[in-house]
Amino acid sequence: MTMQNISKVSLFPLGQLVMSRGVADQVAEDSDFALFCLRSLGRHAKGDWGDLGADDKKENNFALKEGNLRIFSAYEQKDLPKIYVITEADRSSTCTLLPSEY
Repeated sequence: MTMQNISKVSLFPLGQLVMSRGVADQVAEDSDFALFCLRSLGRHAKGDWGDLGADDKKENNFALKEGNLRIFSAYEQKDLPKIYVITEADRSSTCTLLPSEY
């Protein structure tokens, strides 16, 4: 999956794509983590909110429908750090970050 493909299948505008310092450092050191981040961003863009509870997923679906609330996803993969992906309410940006940076 490429960034171009993600944009084509996205259910909502992602805006500027950014990552936190912790994610950037980990991506630079670990290609498996980099691929996990890219795949997680693709899941987020397609409305797969990852490892959230039912209520949080419901909130994201409401935000998607209303269009003026932020969208929050969480993803976990064995042996890799958990990440959050957050799209701002105005859809100006989407950030990937570690839970400790939230």
